[in-house]
Amino acid sequence: MSQPIYKRVLLKASGEALMGSQGFGIDVTVSDRIASDIAEARAMGVEVGVVVGGGNIFRGVAVASKGGDRVTGDHMGMLGTVINALALATSLRKLDIETVVLSAISMPEICESFSQRATLYHLSLGRVVIFAGGTGNPFFTTDSAAALRAAEMGAQAIFKGTQVDGIYSADPKKFPDAERFDHLTHSQVLEKGLAVMDVAAVALARENSIPIIVFSIHEKGGFGEILTGGGRKTIVSDN
Repeated sequence: MSQPIYKRVLLKASGEALMGSQGFGIDVTVSDRIASDIAEARAMGVEVGVVVGGGNIFRGVAVASKGGDRVTGDHMGMLGTVINALALATSLRKLDIETVVLSAISMPEICESFSQRATLYHLSLGRVVIFAGGTGNPFFTTDSAAALRAAEMGAQAIFKGTQVDGIYSADPKKFPDAERFDHLTHSQVLEKGLAVMDVAAVALARENSIPIIVFSIHEKGGFGEILTGGGRKTIVSDN
C-alpha cells in the first residue's frame, strides 16, 4: 500500500452527498461507501476527523428566506448534522472502525460533547472523530465548522468532498466550458469568488496554513487515492 502524504486530515462531506439519488434524507448505500473510503484511510494509518453538512435534511437559510427566524432555522440545521453524523458513525461501526461523535450542542444521551481535549484523545486512540452540530453557533456554515475543527485538531489538510472533481470557474454541470483549476491559493479563491467553501472557512484555513483539497465525494476510493498523491483534485494552498 502506498504511503499517505498526510497523517491527520479533516474530511468535509456535504449533507447532499448522503442523499445519493434520493430527493431527501440518507441513502444508506452512499453512507456505507463513504465509510469504506474512510476505513481505507484509517488502514493507511491516517487519523481522520469528519464534518458532515445537513442540507439533505434542513437548511436554516430556508427558514430565513421565508421570513422566519434565522437563529431558530440554524439550530434546526445543526440538529440535521447530528442525524447525519450518527448515520455515518453507524456505517463506520459496521466496518469495525472505532468511531465517536462529538457534538457542539450538548446532548449527552445521544453523543459526547465537543472539546479539543476529547478530540485529541480519541484521535490518539485511532478513532474516527465525527464533528456534529456545526460550530454550535447560528450564522456559521458547516464549511466554517470544518475549517475550525481542522485547526483545532491540527489537521494537515481539509478534504472537501463535492459533487464534482475539483474547483471550476462556474458550475460545470450548467456551463460545460467552465475552466477547471488544478491549483489555487486561498487568496485567489477569495478574490475570484469561487464557491467552493464560504469566505470565513477559506480565510480561517489560510490563516492557519491549512491546504484545502477539493475532490469528488462520489468516486469510490478517491479519498485514499488522493491521500497518496494521486487522483483528480484541486489543491488550494499558498505553497
